[in-house]
Amino acid sequence: MQMNATYTSFAAVGDSFTEGMSDGMPDGSYRGWADLLAARLAARSPGFRYANLAVRGKLIGQIADEQAPAAAAMGADLVTLVGGLNDVLRPKCDVDLVCARLAEAAQRLAPSCRQLVLMRSPGRQGPVLERFRPRMEHLFGFIDELAGQHGAVVVDLFGAEVLGDPRLWAEDRLHLNAEGHRRVAEAVWQALGHEPESDWRTPLAPAVPLGWADRRTADLRFAREHLVPWIGRRLTGRSSGDGRPPKRAALLPYPPDAVTEGS
Repeated sequence: MQMNATYTSFAAVGDSFTEGMSDGMPDGSYRGWADLLAARLAARSPGFRYANLAVRGKLIGQIADEQAPAAAAMGADLVTLVGGLNDVLRPKCDVDLVCARLAEAAQRLAPSCRQLVLMRSPGRQGPVLERFRPRMEHLFGFIDELAGQHGAVVVDLFGAEVLGDPRLWAEDRLHLNAEGHRRVAEAVWQALGHEPESDWRTPLAPAVPLGWADRRTADLRFAREHLVPWIGRRLTGRSSGDGRPPKRAALLPYPPDAVTEGS
């Protein structure tokens, strides 16, 4: 990898994590780490172009079949590929098949760009993470092998303790909040060889423990507003991304101040 390189274009491929949920903007859209990173890169390269093909709820097979060919055709300098977590969080999952489909996407994308970036996605501390940890570690171990084959950069978010802190996650307990996305953008920025603007691994201040009543209220709200709808989609074979177009389907100019105006 060329350290501190200047990139003139960036294409992001993935699911809700790359789409930017739940870093909400005033107009109701989502920003997220990829938009923040694009704005930083745009500040270094006049005429910078950015595409974000990510769609919430997408499985790795859909990413490989739908997004990877489109992103490869764009010929962007920089490409990020993050996927597979929606697969491993399902009750039944063939992790080896997930790895194979991720490999297909990387094989398609790597020759099309100057730099491919892969990630070990972050995980929120709690029982869900512990239940699925073996699958996640299987997938993330394969990502290291894949990076070696393609000269890709791996950003290890899963290994960063601070990104497991529940305070960096939204109320749905599935997506990072604004501060979580800011830290991911900084992590990728540094992985690309740029000078740090902050220490994204810095722990948060010690949390004030919530009382039993407050914890119970939060758990009930989470179940009602997020868990029950999620289970309903799983039982009916629906996805939150059904019928939803990519966030930024074309590789178009992206000014440095775009993240303050909405995506």
